[in-house]
Order: sequence, then structure tokens, then C-alpha cells
Amino acid sequence: MRAVRRPFRSARALTPTARVRRLRRRITVLFALTSAAGLVAMAVLAVRSDGVRWREQLDQGMSADTNWALGLLETDENGRLDTEVLLDNAGTACPPLFLLSVPAASGEPSLTPAPGELVVEHAPRRPCLTLPAGAVRQAAATAVRADEPRSRDARTADGEPVRMFALPFYPPDAEEDAAPQGALVTVADASAQRADHRRLTWVVSGGCALLVLLSAGVGHLLSGRAVRPALEALDRQESFLVDAAHDLRTPAASLRTLAETALRGETDSTDVHRRTLRLAEGMGTLVDGLLTRARLMSGTAVLAVEPLRLDQLVEAVVEDAVGEGQRVAVRAEQAVVVVADPDLVRRAVANLVGNALVHGHLPGEPAEVEVTVGGEGATTAVTVEDAGPGLPPEVAGALFDRFRSGSGSTGLGLSIASWVAHAHGGSLTAEAGRRGGARFVLRLPAGGPAAEG
Repeated sequence: MRAVRRPFRSARALTPTARVRRLRRRITVLFALTSAAGLVAMAVLAVRSDGVRWREQLDQGMSADTNWALGLLETDENGRLDTEVLLDNAGTACPPLFLLSVPAASGEPSLTPAPGELVVEHAPRRPCLTLPAGAVRQAAATAVRADEPRSRDARTADGEPVRMFALPFYPPDAEEDAAPQGALVTVADASAQRADHRRLTWVVSGGCALLVLLSAGVGHLLSGRAVRPALEALDRQESFLVDAAHDLRTPAASLRTLAETALRGETDSTDVHRRTLRLAEGMGTLVDGLLTRARLMSGTAVLAVEPLRLDQLVEAVVEDAVGEGQRVAVRAEQAVVVVADPDLVRRAVANLVGNALVHGHLPGEPAEVEVTVGGEGATTAVTVEDAGPGLPPEVAGALFDRFRSGSGSTGLGLSIASWVAHAHGGSLTAEAGRRGGARFVLRLPAGGPAAEG
């Protein structure tokens, strides 16, 4: 049988959040590389421009010196070079000035002389810059062959950098197509210019490195801002999934238990259908509430606020929540009207009452909860107080965080109630009750969320 090859899958698949963070790192690296490419190109251009600039400055100075010396160069009646006037009027020791001529063959100078064929007519005895003889001859031969001034970099016998300039000259009364008779070569010290150029190179390189690091930091910040909405959306998605699992776990378990009981024939079918319908309606309400909360958190929907009787809503929630052996007292001095989202407020009150019934009593004793509805100036308040053991100090600071509850167990009820309060511009606080238990106060603005701006 032929083996079937399956595609390789990583043992540690990246989560969506990890992928977004990896994308952020790639954006940062791409931003840094793009900036580095631009900065390096600019740095190379600046360094090359500086190198051309200081060479041109030296060449201009040496060109002026050789042209001035060329004006002092004479020939005798036999056409031979006469350097007496040149030596009498120009100090050729510093900067060094060399005079080389092309040997004549059959009365005509050679058109392509080799460096060794040039005759040194004059060389300083004690020049300030000592160069190898071959370098001077090579510079002169290059200028003669090119029939134009030429410059080049060189080094002295001591290894110091210098710049050489060779200017070809012609016989007196020479025609336009005449070959050069020789060349004047001068030398300039380039150590200071090269030191400045090297210093500029280091400064530009260091500046480029610093700017690349700065651009990487800026790119990291910008990419963080760019992917922040995606991370927030992933957090909201995860929160929605967790909340949905939390809220649907209890009715789903009840529905399964009801189905198992019906299969065993231990209850009347009519009662099973009635309870199944009630559970399905409750689950549908929970799903609608979760979807509404997800839309509100993502900013794609608004609160469905309307005037409602808060005291009647609290009484209905308590009536549905109270079980056998539990006592819940509701006190409302007068009709309390608030502008809010009925479904979300119902969920918040149900979570507070359910939390008090589950955790607000001592072991072996029935739950005793007191719910008060009243107005406090421009706000209305629903107070849920139990007679339980109170709030443990270790969870008091994170009471309304997800997966925390009054007893320290995991849960979402109080965090959802707190979110509903803040969504309406109100607040949810917890404090010690008068009977030693916990006291939760849900405050909502009387005029609704819009009145809070």
C-alpha cells in the first residue's frame, strides 16, 4: 500500500493574538529596514560628496600652482627646457614641483611614453613630501598620454596620504594637434583632509545607526497603534465566548437533566414540555443579551433605552430567582422610573440577586436577602444586601473582574453587572452590610446614559 503523506502541522499553532503580535514585529522590522535603506543611501551620498569636495579643493590649488609655474618655464634657442627662471622665482621644495619631459625620437616627442621613458628635468633636492620616483613618473605619463591634466591619490615614502596633480605642457609655437613635451607634477598633503573625511564618515555612520534605532522604536509604537484595534477585537471576541459559555452552562445542564428525566419516564410529558419551553426562552434571552453586549462593546450598536419601572423590574427578577427555602425582601417606597435598557438592567439585577442567594448565607442556613429600590437625587439605586460571611479581603480589590465572585470562585456575574452599570453611566459598588454580609449598590442615572454625556 502506498503511504499517504499528511501535511505537516506545527505542534504549537499560533493563536490569533500571537499572529497579530508577530505581524506587529514584522511591521516594525520592515519600517526599520526601509528607514535604514534610505539613511544608508543618504549617508553614502554624503560621504562620497565630501570625498569629491576635498579632492576638488586640493586639485584647484595645485592646478593654480602648476599653471603659474608653467608661465615661468622657458626654452632656449635649441628648443631645450630652461628651468632657471622657474627655479629663481618659485620655491619648488614645498609643495614639491617636478618637471618631466618626453624624450624626442627623430625630432618628434613620443605620443605614448612609458613612465620609465620620461626624463626628470627637475626634482626638489629636499622636498617636504618625499614620494617614490615611480609614482611621479606614473602621474606624468598618465597626463601626457591623456593630453589633459590628471590627478590621483598617492602616499609618501612614510605612508602619509597625498594628492598628486600633473599638467602637460607643449613646445613653444606648437600646433593644436601637437603632442605634449612633458608634464609638471606637484604634490599636496592630504592628511588633514582625509582625517576630516574619516571623522565625517564615523559621525554619519553613528548618526545613521542612531536614527535607525529611533525609527525602529517609532515603528514599534506606530505598529502597536495600528494593531491595537485588532487586539481589542480579539479580546472582545474571547470575552464574548467566555461569557456565552458561562451563561449558557446552567440552562444547558438543566435542559440535559430534564431530557434524561423525561427519557426515564419519571415526570409528566406536559410538565417536561413546559419546562423545556421555559428553558429555551431563557437561553434565547441570554443569547440575545450576550450578542447585545458584544455589539455594544464593539461600538456597532447602542443601548436600547426606554423609560421603565425599576421597582417592578426588580420584583419580577426576585420572583423568578427565589427558590425553596430562600427569603428575599423587596422594599420600594414609591414608583421608581429610570431610562435604561430593560434587558441589560434585568441581567445586572438578576446577577446581583443570584450572587447574594448563592454566596450570601452561612453554611446550612437559608439565604436572607434584602433588596431596596429608591432614588438618590439625580440617580436611582438598587441595593442588594445579604446576611452572609461578608467580603473576603483577598478578593475585595478584584471583585468586579472577570472570573471572580464574592466567595473567591470563578464567575462573570458581578463583572457583567458592573459593565451594565458603566454602560449606562452609572456605577456598582460593594461594601460591608449592616448585618455583617455584603452590600452591593447599583446606581443608574435617572435620565439615562445620554444625561451623563
